[in-house]
Amino acid sequence: MKDTDYTFGTLEDPAGGQDNRMQYRLTARAQITLELEAEYPASEGIPGSSGREMACDIRDISASGLCLLSEECLSTGALYPVSVSLGNHEEPFVLTVEVVWCRPERAGYLVGMQIVESAQTAYVEWTEAVASAMETP
Repeated sequence: MKDTDYTFGTLEDPAGGQDNRMQYRLTARAQITLELEAEYPASEGIPGSSGREMACDIRDISASGLCLLSEECLSTGALYPVSVSLGNHEEPFVLTVEVVWCRPERAGYLVGMQIVESAQTAYVEWTEAVASAMETP
């Protein structure tokens, strides 16, 4: 990772309120793809589904969460499987996130998400990548 891929916070960070993570946040050039509806095959008498995904830009990241800009309002407490493309990492991070808060922002929504620790995801690799980015001079 390059130090130009991340910065500490942004001028738009609220002074308090819902966006109050206890960890440093990095402003990142990253994109996230949320799986809003799972794909499932057709079965006898029941049509299949192609699923539905939404790509969003990430506003900032931390080891335990992220903030993104969404076209849709996402329900607080909802869990989503996601794929995060981050900086110079070749492979995206496959994670599970929980919506902590969602509020209107210009032409869409600003959404705060907590990363859910799970053995089936790249949770450990994610925390290592964020820690590495914070150590970069």
